[in-house]
Amino acid sequence: MEEKELEQRLKSLEDLQRRILACNLCPRLREFDVRVGLSPPRRFRGQAYWSRPVPSLGDPLAPIVVVGMAPAPHGGNRTGRMFTGDQSGNNFFRALYEAGLANKPVSVSRDDGLRVCNVYITAVLHCAPPDNRPLPQEVANCSRYLEEEVRLLPNARVFVTLGRLAFDVLTRTLGVRCEFRHGLECGLPDGRWLIASYHPSPRNVNTGTLTIEGLRRVFERAKELAGVSGGCR
Repeated sequence: MEEKELEQRLKSLEDLQRRILACNLCPRLREFDVRVGLSPPRRFRGQAYWSRPVPSLGDPLAPIVVVGMAPAPHGGNRTGRMFTGDQSGNNFFRALYEAGLANKPVSVSRDDGLRVCNVYITAVLHCAPPDNRPLPQEVANCSRYLEEEVRLLPNARVFVTLGRLAFDVLTRTLGVRCEFRHGLECGLPDGRWLIASYHPSPRNVNTGTLTIEGLRRVFERAKELAGVSGGCR
């Protein structure tokens, strides 16, 4: 890829994040995210909630792209960073850290010094949905941003989906047919890869549906397929 095209792609990705932050396509989600911040549970009282669309996180030049479902009402919607401030985020970053793709095993706030390496993290939705159940139109509205990211990310070689919704939306975006199962490796026609995983939700981890070790192995395999070695310290 020529330097001029690379610069244009990176600029377009920056513009995309600005559009995500300003998005009002889903009034139900925007109203919910604001309302949640106005009446938080006791443990978060006194904290200023982000209550806006949550931008993507990580290195736009990374070869590994992780796609989640959506920010959590008291996680990303509170802190303003993907997979930050809730147990799903702690499970996710513990596995990412153990795989050598993050410099810390927990994600608390935007200013906690956490850094990811060789990874770009995004989601199907950038706003938290009520009861973790987005409407079909809300998925359609927000997945246009994911489609644009997939097209613009210059070095993406391996996509990791967390949960069934992320898998369904990304396979549709990429135009491939694969059956969902944890650990699935789906080769794309252009030589890239998609790896499916269960979502690192507290329910999945507490019931043993997904273990931190199992998620770590997914990320280690993503590193192998992407040609990434070494850690992130």
